[in-house]
Amino acid sequence: MDTGRKIIEKAQELFMQYGLKSISMDDIARTLGISKKTLYQYVNNKADLIQKGLVMHVEEEKMILNEIHKTAENAIDEMIKISRYVGQTLQKINPSVIHDLQKYYQSSWELMESLHFEHTYFLIKNNIIKGIVEGLYREDVSADIIAKLYIGRIDLVMDKSLFPVGEYTFSRVHSAMITYHLHGIMSEKGVKVFEELNR
Repeated sequence: MDTGRKIIEKAQELFMQYGLKSISMDDIARTLGISKKTLYQYVNNKADLIQKGLVMHVEEEKMILNEIHKTAENAIDEMIKISRYVGQTLQKINPSVIHDLQKYYQSSWELMESLHFEHTYFLIKNNIIKGIVEGLYREDVSADIIAKLYIGRIDLVMDKSLFPVGEYTFSRVHSAMITYHLHGIMSEKGVKVFEELNR
């Protein structure tokens, strides 16, 4: 693994565990056993490091979700597997990370949102089309509208005023959102498949 990637991955790990504000460039250099001078050969500053980490995370997520798409038995199985993957990912994130991104690193947050919107929209839209063809989703469902509604709901999952940290976890709320999403679009056949897959 090249040094630049190693730096980004280790920084990501620290940020996810402790939050963005509480980890300094000194902490990252110390953890990696390198000097700050070496660290700055690969990134301009902390904001640049955070942005590079987010881009890398989104690219890795795309690969994993594309693999789920290829290997899933059907559209519902795909959504359940996506839900499990996202749930596991969200469990590893310190709740302060989202707050820190929105408040102190707005451009990185906006970049992540745009990258997420792009690939999540097409993923969900294609899943809906696939589910309709398989007879698991209702034929009257608009893939375009529902995919956009799905993306809009993701912001609600992260809304701490609706789901205060301590009372709710991101993974629990996201899992409920997926179930809600599927029950809104499944056919009778789809409901039976969903119940079988969740036994």
